[in-house]
Amino acid sequence: MLKHKLMLDIPSLTVQNGVIILPEGGLDIPDRSNVMQMLAEIPGVSAVKIAETAAGPIPQAPVAAVPAQPAEQPVAAVDARSTLLPAGLLPSGHLFSPLLADPRWAHFSAAYRHFMNDNFDGRSVASVSFGETIPVYRGNFGRLAAQWEVGLQGAVFSDFNLNAPSSDLVNSDFIGSIYASMRAKQFSAFGRVYHQSSHLGDEFLLRKADSAFNRINLSYEGMDLRLSYEFPYGVRLYGGGGGLIHKEPSSLKVWMTQYGVEFRSPWRMDFWSMRPIAAADFKNYQENNWHTDVSARAGVEFGNLQALGRKLQLLIEYFNGNSSSGQFFRNNVEYIGVGAHYHF
Repeated sequence: MLKHKLMLDIPSLTVQNGVIILPEGGLDIPDRSNVMQMLAEIPGVSAVKIAETAAGPIPQAPVAAVPAQPAEQPVAAVDARSTLLPAGLLPSGHLFSPLLADPRWAHFSAAYRHFMNDNFDGRSVASVSFGETIPVYRGNFGRLAAQWEVGLQGAVFSDFNLNAPSSDLVNSDFIGSIYASMRAKQFSAFGRVYHQSSHLGDEFLLRKADSAFNRINLSYEGMDLRLSYEFPYGVRLYGGGGGLIHKEPSSLKVWMTQYGVEFRSPWRMDFWSMRPIAAADFKNYQENNWHTDVSARAGVEFGNLQALGRKLQLLIEYFNGNSSSGQFFRNNVEYIGVGAHYHF
């Protein structure tokens, strides 16, 4: 396509896992973004990057003979400078990457958690989530190597008390939002307007009927914004905050902040294509006198166990702070756990 349709003479390129990596000096033309977008629309291409060598030269592969199973070296050797994802209606991928340690980021997961205090219902808890971030439309900012997208995000987060006779459903949080995001090279942003409501399980309510447990009719709408920057060698920093627009109970305080750091190794192990990952997320709520909630996760991502564009992650986790489960948001909890996570 580059040579015969676009009349571009690019001596080499690298393809790995659906990502086309073009050398920095090989695309010195005014309509760079249009060329990258055309390549991104090739079936099977998940991203197009313009990169420069970060740790030695990129292995040269002729355009006419790109191997079907390329070597792993380019991932460790390149430092991405520009990336374009496919545009249009219901595109693949995300401009803003998932927050790996955020306890309330919409995705599919199942985890076992052991609580170290009695501020939750039971010490052994199973937590599951069902949800995703779905881009509805993605476009380009003119000829710049920058893109924007709008979409929907929704999830259900539920906790089950494994110490109860019937593993009672304790709490479920429902979150739905409309979001907009953008990306320009290593910088990305994600803003949303969302609704969240929290509900207790029937078995939990029956078991607590004679106790002094105080149920809260917790429901609110809010807005938030997060900014992210990706450094070389898989390091990412992000931060932001938000506030509530409408809230019940009305006594809820409005503001919160969030920030964190992630590491996603650019190198993969040969054994099952495992990639080490680690992340720490920090939140401060005005409602809780700005005390810091700490969520940390670390483990591996399996690059060869993919289904419908998702990747499997097995992570150990630690949390210390006010509970993320809505009905218990005033309770300070601490737990360790292990879980499986699927992200698009």
